[in-house]
Amino acid sequence: MKTEIRNLLVVGIDSVFVAASAKRAGYNVYAVDYFDDFDLQQTCVTYESIKRHRNTESNKEVKMNFNPRVFLKMAKTLSKKRSIDALLLSSGIDDYADILCGLNEIAPILGNSPEIIRGVRERKKFFDALKELGVPHPETVVVENLFEAKKAAAGMGYPVVVKPSKGFGGVGVRLASNPLELEKVFRIAKICGDVVVQKLIKGVHASISILAGKRSVQVLSINEQLLGLPSVYQREPFGYCGNIVPLQVAGSIFEKCKLIAEKIALHFGLKGSNGIDIVISNDGTPYVIEVNPRFQGTLGCIEKVFGLNLVNAHVKACLCDELPVTRPSSKFCTRLILYAPNRVITPDLTTLCGIWNIPPPHSIIEKGEPLCSVLTEGENREASLHKAKSIAKVIYSKLQSA
Repeated sequence: MKTEIRNLLVVGIDSVFVAASAKRAGYNVYAVDYFDDFDLQQTCVTYESIKRHRNTESNKEVKMNFNPRVFLKMAKTLSKKRSIDALLLSSGIDDYADILCGLNEIAPILGNSPEIIRGVRERKKFFDALKELGVPHPETVVVENLFEAKKAAAGMGYPVVVKPSKGFGGVGVRLASNPLELEKVFRIAKICGDVVVQKLIKGVHASISILAGKRSVQVLSINEQLLGLPSVYQREPFGYCGNIVPLQVAGSIFEKCKLIAEKIALHFGLKGSNGIDIVISNDGTPYVIEVNPRFQGTLGCIEKVFGLNLVNAHVKACLCDELPVTRPSSKFCTRLILYAPNRVITPDLTTLCGIWNIPPPHSIIEKGEPLCSVLTEGENREASLHKAKSIAKVIYSKLQSA
């Protein structure tokens, strides 16, 4: 990989925060993204997107026409026009090893190689490794059919979480409390191939944001996850609705999370910015759910809270084995993702402060599709979240039915 990097290509479903961070770090930024966000247009030298908003024209839902191979095709097209030094990954393509390998041939992925990503995303091998490492995790079985799913659920005991083996943002994840419910939700999860059956852990959904060098790991923050909120019209029960940074936990829980992060990062050879999704049980045990081996949706919040440029820190961690010095902060930051309550026409959201993932004015957004993100700061969790909800209320009042 080039030691002098000037031109970065960001690839993934949600690229705005990564692209903005890269631009602030002084890089020439290009992007291959799913959404035709207005703020992405303003950030990048040029970009490609699967969606293209047009006045009075509708876009189909992510779940209906999402094909990760299109990312590779668009990246190849863009790289023929522009010189790209390295790639940065956001969400959506973690589970597609062949696509990652194709992207890595265009320019080196700065961070985890396709082989390392595959190591933490192949569920069976990953959870087998966690068992060997002594890392707490829910009992997990990967199944091919309903018979195997019922057998696995009966063995671990209901309720169970049923999820696609390939996916993002909590799409297709369901809870089953008995065999009849399992039959129903299995069909939803089966769309993408194999299905993961996992014992339900009751507790607080959270994530650990880390920076990893060659021999050391730094925990930046433990973050509260916002999932399945009806107030923002998220239709998926485990659907991603944003984060609150930080999640305040007891010192003993933080130390457990730090030990878990170090074990996972060093065992799998993770580099740069990574996220570890966990559930903190009622007895204070962090159970590992999965690893996101790339930039996470918490990026904007973490930069606000810690005054850190995460892309710059990621580059230094990957190329120089240098980790930043961060200090405890009294700030809290909320990212709240809003979804369309019905088929709507968007107003001009560029006039409001703290809005990200902005659709071009007069775009048509389908029911349940992402509308925009709200980023707010506060002196405590409640103040930060209250600000986000207040702005959300204003945005929803401005929508028109399409």
